[in-house]
Order: sequence, then structure tokens, then C-alpha cells
Amino acid sequence: MKIMFLGDVMGRAGRTAIINQLPRLRTEWKLDFVVVNGENSTSGMGLSGDHAKLLLDAGADVVTLGDHAFDQKDMLTFIESEPRVIRPMNFSKSAPGVGARIFNAPGGRKVLVAQVLGQVFMKRPFDDPFSALDGLLRQYPMGGQVHASLIDVHCEATSEKMAMGHFCDGRASIVVGTHTHVPTGDAMILPGGTAYLTDAGMCGDYNSVIGMDKVEPLRRFITGMPKARFTPANEEATLSGIYVETDDRTGKATRIEMVRQGGRLSQSGPA
Repeated sequence: MKIMFLGDVMGRAGRTAIINQLPRLRTEWKLDFVVVNGENSTSGMGLSGDHAKLLLDAGADVVTLGDHAFDQKDMLTFIESEPRVIRPMNFSKSAPGVGARIFNAPGGRKVLVAQVLGQVFMKRPFDDPFSALDGLLRQYPMGGQVHASLIDVHCEATSEKMAMGHFCDGRASIVVGTHTHVPTGDAMILPGGTAYLTDAGMCGDYNSVIGMDKVEPLRRFITGMPKARFTPANEEATLSGIYVETDDRTGKATRIEMVRQGGRLSQSGPA
């Protein structure tokens, strides 16, 4: 199966890049399944229902969220009516929606998508992501009821993401980190057959400070004083993430490539 995951969509620039480029990539790369992290799509803070529809209509099969899952209040109700949007499994026991679901792919194939939040350096204590995933992956082992499985690990610390990759090695097809908006260069297939990348980066304008217009972040770093709200940078965005091929029989990854399309980080895709 040919699967693409795209990192945190950042504001209007990120949404525009998804709308303009994802339909083409689905066709040219013959993609079977696409997952997009959309939790910063609306003004850089959360995801509204209307913007979730835009991402889905552009070709995302699933949209994942993160620690800003419900910053846009309409998501509290929208997520209950739209099964293709999932929030972190360990966000809150009372949160609406679900953190994992099985989705249909072409040819009758099934894909498990799940998301967890990390605990290290995050603003609030979340439940243990390792135990949350352990039960899920025991229920849906690779080569069993699902043909592929993808885990979005939304957290700050690279060490925690790496630990999760090794914890899931041989148990999930893909483990990919999100949240920091900075793409890492360590795309690899782990010994057990799991495709791994520490952070997918963002779909946003990289002439910025992690997607925000540079002026206010620089002022705060230099003076220690806030003056205005952060606003997303709105020049041309780069689509950033990974492309993975998996074996339908075993669920193991057979190929992984980093995705950098458009904007300042553009590079060619898989041949």
C-alpha cells in the first residue's frame, strides 16, 4: 500500500498548499491512503469544522489533531459527526470523538490510524501514551485484521518519540512524530519493519518561526515582552511529511521517503 502522512497544517498558507497540491500528489504518486495532521489549520490554533472539511475534500482520508484539538470550540461537536477526524487517545476520558479507528482503503484493505500525546515537556499531564497504544496494537496486530497501521505521536521531546518508535517496532506499519513543526532527517525502517520519522514537520510557510510570522516571536525572544498576538506566516507553504510503502500481507514497511513539496524546502518525490 502507498501511504502518505503530512505534518501539522499551519494556518491559511498550509491549508492552501494542501488544497492546491494534495489532489495532484494523490494522482501522480498513486496514493492509496493519506493522513494529515490538521491541528493548527485554523489561525495556527486548532481546527474548525469548516477547515476540516477543506482538508478532507482535498484528499485526506483521515485528519488527526493534537494538544490543540479543541481550541476551536465547534470541533467539540464536529468530531462526533465526522469519523474521519480523530483526536489523541489519551487526551481526556471525557473528550468527544475517538483516538483510533479503522478506515477503508482501496481494494478492501483496512488501515488503523491512531494518535497519542506525549508527556515530556507538554503543558499539561496526559495519560500514559505507551499503555494506551499497547492494548490497541495487541488487539490489531500487523498481518491480522488490518493491512497497515499508522501512529501519529504528537509530542515535544525527540527522545519520547524515538522511544515510541521502538516500542511499536514490528507492531505498527508507521510511527511518525508531529508537534514541533520542524522536519527531522531520520526517516528509516526499524529492525522490526516499522517506518519511522521523529517529526514530519509542518505544512506551512518556513520563512517563519515554526509557522508564525517572525516579528512577534523575535520581539519576545529579544525583549522578553509580548506586544501582539502570534499570527501564522502566509507566504508559500511547503508540504512536509513522509511517503511509505507497506506489504499488505505482513503490514511491514518496505520503503520510506521524506516529502518536501513546494515552498522553501521543495524536493522531488518518489520515483
